[in-house]
Amino acid sequence: MTSQAAPNVRPVDRNRPMTAIGLKVLAVICFVSMSSLIKAAGEVALGQVVFFRSIFAFVLIVAYLQMTGQMAGAFRTARPFGHVIRGLAGVASMFCAFYALILLPLPEAVTLGYAQPLLIVVFSAVFLRENIRIYRWSAVVIGLIGVVIISWPKLTLFTSGEAIEMKQSLGVIVALIGAALTAVALLMVRDLVRSESSASIVIWFSITTTVFGLLTIPFGWTSLTTFQAIALIGCGILGGVAQLLMTEAYRYAEASTVAPFEYTSMIFAIVIGYFAFGDIPTMHTLVGGFVVIAAGLFIIFREHQLRKRAAQQSTAG
Repeated sequence: MTSQAAPNVRPVDRNRPMTAIGLKVLAVICFVSMSSLIKAAGEVALGQVVFFRSIFAFVLIVAYLQMTGQMAGAFRTARPFGHVIRGLAGVASMFCAFYALILLPLPEAVTLGYAQPLLIVVFSAVFLRENIRIYRWSAVVIGLIGVVIISWPKLTLFTSGEAIEMKQSLGVIVALIGAALTAVALLMVRDLVRSESSASIVIWFSITTTVFGLLTIPFGWTSLTTFQAIALIGCGILGGVAQLLMTEAYRYAEASTVAPFEYTSMIFAIVIGYFAFGDIPTMHTLVGGFVVIAAGLFIIFREHQLRKRAAQQSTAG
């Protein structure tokens, strides 16, 4: 099967880091712009947002897989139940992330999502029994301190200070639950790749999120204004383009080169948040964000070092 598809699939060339970084940054801009459109759409049922985000991304992904020769066999799977469970975790994380965008300023909603790589380390140790050493545990602890710094002004119910709006406290909690669900979904992907192709994983995830979004029609879907319809269609297109750009980025460089540029989203979220919504990041958001970013970068660096060491030992053996 692989040999038949090979002529239509472009070869991987991981010696073009600047191309990879450029594609990754473009993907990040698309994701932040997508979040901005969701926020700008205003009061729309979350299931409606998930459906638009998924269906238009699905169309783009199918076109991409067809163009790159990966469509043949993309729907075939030996683990349909695994795809559905992964899709459930993914769609739940979407609901949480989109709800957090409604409740919180854009920079804070984006920055709290940085808890996800920290939680992957925790879940890997707890559920997969991976051996996590002191360096990565230290980074996780420091990163979570950064999350607390970002969250603290929104969670003043734990202090003797003046109470704040409950919706912002709820926004922090929902954003962190969304980050945890994203971490769970990514761990499921790590398991699925052992037996499933990347095309199969992407296509089944898109189908699952589209179907679950559609099933929410009885739960508050409303007629959209012209602006809301354009915003949600744009959200789906930008989400699909971002996924494709991300895929291309990892074609041209190693993950350890590309992954750190995820954190440029904080810069774009601050700029777009300020000009589009008048959101001014607090000192807590900036300081906590940089702490979380530093911890995440250290985890990426450490995992790269461990993979490199394992490869050297394998070659030596």
